[in-house]
Amino acid sequence: MTITLRREEPSDHRRVEVLTREAFWGMSGPRCDEHLLVHRLRTADCFVPELDVVAELGGVVVGHVVYSRARVVGPGGEHPVLTFGPLTVHPAHQSDGIGGALMKHTLAEAGRLGHRAVVVYGHPDYYPRFGFRPGAEFGITAPGGRTFDALMALALVPGGLDGVRGEFHEDPVFQLDPDDVAAFDATFPAKEPAVPTPLDALDGPAPAVFDALRSHGVSALEQVYRFSSAEVEGWDGVGPSGADELRHALRERGIRWGAPGRPHPTAEDVTPSR
Repeated sequence: MTITLRREEPSDHRRVEVLTREAFWGMSGPRCDEHLLVHRLRTADCFVPELDVVAELGGVVVGHVVYSRARVVGPGGEHPVLTFGPLTVHPAHQSDGIGGALMKHTLAEAGRLGHRAVVVYGHPDYYPRFGFRPGAEFGITAPGGRTFDALMALALVPGGLDGVRGEFHEDPVFQLDPDDVAAFDATFPAKEPAVPTPLDALDGPAPAVFDALRSHGVSALEQVYRFSSAEVEGWDGVGPSGADELRHALRERGIRWGAPGRPHPTAEDVTPSR
C-alpha cells in the first residue's frame, strides 16, 4: 500500500496524540509523556511547522514526526541546529517502512529549507542508516559533557557541522512536569500501565551478559534499547558473541534491538504531499 506523506493539519492533532500515546506507552516506564510533548511543541517558539509531517496508509494516519530548533553551545559560540521527535509509528506498522519514509522525506526537506544540521537523542542502532553518527565524533556532547552513542548528529549540507562543538541543548519545552503529564493523560481513554518484562524472563544469553546489563542499570528487557550494539559488545563479559545471543533472545520475545529492520520503501512507494 502506498505511503502518503503530508503536513499535519489541525484536524489531525488529537488523532496524532492518540497515535503517539499508543506507540510510546510503556517504552521507558509504565506510561509515557510523548503525547503531551507533541501537544506542546505545536505552540512552542522552537516548533518548525514545515517539518511537522504525518504518514498515511489508505487515508489513515499511521505515523508522525515533528522537528524543533535546538542549539549547540561551546567555546566557539552558539550554533543553531534542528532536532526531531517524537518519531511515531503505529505499533501495527512498525516494520512497514513508515519511520524510514518519514525520516528520508523530512531530512531532505530540512536541507532544502536551509537548515544545516540535526542533533538528536535516538536509537543508536536505527538512525545511523540515515547518516547519523555519534555526536562525540564532532565534539558534540550532552549537557555536562556526557557522551553516549544515543546522542547523534547529521550534517544536512556539506560542512553543516564544521566548527559545531559543545553541549547540545533542546528547547525547555522538552522538560515535562509529571503532574502535567498525568492531567493531560486523564483526557484520554483509561489505559492500564505497562508492566516491564524483568531480565529473568529472558532465555539464552550467558550469565555474564545479564551481569553486564544489570551493572549498566538495565532491569527490564524494554530498557536495552537505550544502548547500541557497539556499546553492549564493549561491556566486560559480553563481546560480539554475547551481543548476538542477546539480540536473538530479545527478538524471540518480540523486542527488536541491534539489527536493521526491513528495507526502506522506494521512491515509487512514497507520495509526498503538501
